[in-house]
Amino acid sequence: MTVFDRYLTGRLLVQFGFFALVLVAVYWVNRAIRLFDRLLSDGSSVTIFLEFTMLALPGVILSVLPVAALVAALYGLNRLAADSELIVAQTAGLGPWRLAKPVGVFGIAVAAMVAVLAHGLVPASRTALADRGREVREDVTARLLQEGKFLHLGPGITVYVREVSPEGEMLGLYLQDRREAGSHTAYTAERAFLVRGAESPRLVMLRGMAQTLALADRTLLTVRFDDFAFDMAGLAGGTNARAPDARELSTPALLRAAPETRALTRSSAAELLQEGHSRLAASLLAAALPLMALGAMLTGAYSRLGLWRQILGAVALAVVAQLLSNAAESAARDDAGLWWTLYLPGAAMLAAGTVLLWLASGGRRAARGLRAAEAAA
Repeated sequence: MTVFDRYLTGRLLVQFGFFALVLVAVYWVNRAIRLFDRLLSDGSSVTIFLEFTMLALPGVILSVLPVAALVAALYGLNRLAADSELIVAQTAGLGPWRLAKPVGVFGIAVAAMVAVLAHGLVPASRTALADRGREVREDVTARLLQEGKFLHLGPGITVYVREVSPEGEMLGLYLQDRREAGSHTAYTAERAFLVRGAESPRLVMLRGMAQTLALADRTLLTVRFDDFAFDMAGLAGGTNARAPDARELSTPALLRAAPETRALTRSSAAELLQEGHSRLAASLLAAALPLMALGAMLTGAYSRLGLWRQILGAVALAVVAQLLSNAAESAARDDAGLWWTLYLPGAAMLAAGTVLLWLASGGRRAARGLRAAEAAA
């Protein structure tokens, strides 16, 4: 690479890092607020919240990298034009195809980052996130041993503990069970403690009362007990092994879409192929967007108002690519034979960049001259 190639590629990479950081921060804050509310309302600690956000970070980065590459290319090339560096480079003999070399290297670098995330880090983080989430849901003891808080252990289950002794015994327990459609039951007990059973934990309540309200006729049935065991099955997630999600599998396993893989993930062959080819198509799109941006920025006549028209044109093409990507994902998910449509957005952006670079290099004028010469002959 020449000095100019290294300069332009390095500048694009620096700006790409800045915009990727900004976009990841914005996206992460938006997701972190919802995750923070959900985890803390379930009684989880701030440490668990930070752990979950770190595990979700690779997926966030993967989703913003193509956008950051497009923005970095548009911003960097616009700055080159505003500082007259682009004009100097073109005057020195660097045409559109020559300028495409450092931009192409930048696109390949971004595509490599996308590939590492899509094929390695994101599936691994999804697996770790799902396993950690299951562990948190199963840790009923840690969620119950919190004083003075109304905790929602699951759909229709609310628990309140007035005090927790140093030995882990719960004093002043209130438990409401609204899972039955026709009745609601509220349990109160002076003392309670958890017992680990063979299949699921049990909450043993001592000296308490159960009040069952029949919703149909609004009658209340009250039963007092000396001891009562409440089965926590379902609230702790049970003991069955977790079925992996298709997004957690390796790319070769997704592309093979073997019957045992479909049975394990409870997914169809079309869904597995769609996930696998989407990972490959993401790298192609990430590499094509900077080249499309370069072609758009080099077309059109010089304007004192800047290159805002070219920038809007590049953004419009990127929006079209995203719409094509959404339609292709939907089609490939329904029909296994349409997996090839997932590569159309990246191929379209690559073709658009090639055509725009051809137009910027005078290809249109050369074609007109050839037609005129043929007509004169």
